[in-house]
Amino acid sequence: MKLAVLADIHANLSALHVTLDHIDAWQPDAVVVAGDTVNRGPRPAECLRLVLERQQTAGWRLVLGNHEEYVLRQAQPDAARSGPQFNIFQTSFWTWRQLNGLMNVLEALPFQQTVLAPDGSEARIVHASMRGTRDGVYPDTPDRVLRLQIGRPHPPLFVVGHTHVPLVRRLDGVLVANVGAVGMPFDGDARASYGQFTWRDGWQAKIVRLAYDRSRTERDYVETGFLTGGGALARLMLLELQGARSHLFHWGAAYEAAVRAGELSIDEAVDRYVSSL
Repeated sequence: MKLAVLADIHANLSALHVTLDHIDAWQPDAVVVAGDTVNRGPRPAECLRLVLERQQTAGWRLVLGNHEEYVLRQAQPDAARSGPQFNIFQTSFWTWRQLNGLMNVLEALPFQQTVLAPDGSEARIVHASMRGTRDGVYPDTPDRVLRLQIGRPHPPLFVVGHTHVPLVRRLDGVLVANVGAVGMPFDGDARASYGQFTWRDGWQAKIVRLAYDRSRTERDYVETGFLTGGGALARLMLLELQGARSHLFHWGAAYEAAVRAGELSIDEAVDRYVSSL
């Protein structure tokens, strides 16, 4: 049995096309998209429609990610439309406007998917961990924490995304894998990443890295209007794409409180962060 898991596409259409071609050539028995198909990138509607097409024609399964949640919040009547809260989530607002007619798809996404191995045991797939869509599994996550993130009962295979940093490790008989990110890796390797899992009397894991036309995605930031319409933080997302390193998290730790308090505008805060790099 062969299982493919991809995650964190983040509206990067060029990376998604290359990943889909590679998955098609591998011919897995099951495919799960483990969240964050949209947001944080320039082609959300195109990526979501492409994944939905595979769901309908090939039985692909989808999972809710935290960025789908961010976009869903923009559909609420009390969502901010000005001020610091709006500025911080302006990319989610931009994405929400692109997904006209597709919000019902996001609303229906499940938290978890289960794929059964030939022996009937569970392969458990969620976006970040069983504790939530933002509770990530990292290479240095302590064993005591990872046990809680896997949940009970422990499955033979536990697969996540979210952190954009791929890993494979074993704990208490569980094969744990983070498949990294299709659209925006954070481990210094800009190539798209996804996971291949093969059952041979037990699960084996392989992280696949794929080169794609990153310059096409950079042009998409401009041509779709994402770089301007997404607000100041879209600039940091472009830096993340270009350098394969996280910036939003570090910007938030240093400047988000000041922006929310009105001590800095979001443009000033982004300018200061970029000048410190």
